[in-house]
Amino acid sequence: MTPHGTSLGRRDFLRVGGIPALGLGMHALPTRSAAGAELAKAPAKAKSCILIWLDGGPSHLESFDPKPNSPREVRGPFGVIGTSVPGIHVSELLPRTAATMQHSTIIRSMTSPLGEHNFGTHYLLTGYKPTPALNYPAMGSVISHLGSRETSIPSHVAVPDLRVGGGKFLAQGYLPANVAPFEVSGDPANKDFRVRDLDPFPGIVDERIDRRAAYLRALNRIDENVQSSSPDDPAFEQAYRLMTSTSGKRAFDLLAESSETRGRYGAKSIGQCCLLARRLVEAGVPFVTVNNRGWDTHNDLVTRLKEGFTGAKQPVGLIPSLDMAYSSLITDLHDRGLLGETLVVVMGEFGRTPKLNTLGGRDHWPRVFSVMMAGGGIGGGQVIGSSDDMGESPHDRPVTPADLAATIYQLLGIDPTTILNTADGRPVKVSLHGTPISELVG
Repeated sequence: MTPHGTSLGRRDFLRVGGIPALGLGMHALPTRSAAGAELAKAPAKAKSCILIWLDGGPSHLESFDPKPNSPREVRGPFGVIGTSVPGIHVSELLPRTAATMQHSTIIRSMTSPLGEHNFGTHYLLTGYKPTPALNYPAMGSVISHLGSRETSIPSHVAVPDLRVGGGKFLAQGYLPANVAPFEVSGDPANKDFRVRDLDPFPGIVDERIDRRAAYLRALNRIDENVQSSSPDDPAFEQAYRLMTSTSGKRAFDLLAESSETRGRYGAKSIGQCCLLARRLVEAGVPFVTVNNRGWDTHNDLVTRLKEGFTGAKQPVGLIPSLDMAYSSLITDLHDRGLLGETLVVVMGEFGRTPKLNTLGGRDHWPRVFSVMMAGGGIGGGQVIGSSDDMGESPHDRPVTPADLAATIYQLLGIDPTTILNTADGRPVKVSLHGTPISELVG
């Protein structure tokens, strides 16, 4: 009930006023909670991060940590190739990535105890093992929460969305709902690609949008339930700024790219998503997550990884598509002078079993897997850690997801010891158990 004895709340008012008809669904109207932070600064090497999330768990043996001298049931059907860095080899399905290895670092000794999608996803994206006591926020949401940007473009964008870990992952965790990622929703690879909230529905004119925004501000002035420290609804204001912003529309406009550029990235979803991610960091977005599904290869590994689900003659499978997207992204960032300030991370929730199963696939394997990183001030052309001869366990220099999260935070200028506060005032460190990887933050 409001102080005036009516049950008509802010959301009801907006619903009656027609805000959803502008293309701003109610899911885009979260309210701010009383979460704060005690920010500890760290020297920043990177200004932004592009996280390429391979949802389902990519095989390290078919990508960044091949085992050519192991038995066939372990090494799998693909060969290995050299890279631009002598002594570093990757799967033969990654020729373009191999040519840019001087910019990249492979961590081959990642290790986790969590082999279930939702749990593994939570650990990799937050740096915390999941617990029923508290939902921890994704790194992108932490970056958004601690940032001070007030622009027309959201500070945490997911392309096309962040529906990962079986769809159960809550990206903002215990932080305010307004730092949840802005989900583009549409797939940039589709011809009818459209960004949610970028344009109003047909027939809705700018004057009506402005009028609804004025209604909201007027409501805030008379609503005694609104905290004085948060006089506006931040999510609505963000959507309103995006809808009325020329720079926002420009950043999301893939049609501004030449057909040659779009072709280099590849026609598959991951390629066009990475191209959009490049445009977003160029526009100043601090954190972009590219979510690429399909990596849970329990069966038919050869077709799914090399050729794609259709068995097409052209190499359009998961790994060749990643190869085109990643190499083009790294090359473009380098050529535009942005690689040094843009951290790129490629990872999934775990690796795959050393031995092929009877269905010609590999099952979940968190004991050891690989992550690839580039840019953001880290040195390229190196390998950190190693797995054993079978790709079964770390051989040396084990790195945990908590270590990786602490590293990413420090590279982006956030001390891992920074204290965040939950809605009920509970202090929580950004990274509790992680130690930044010295070879990368050095």
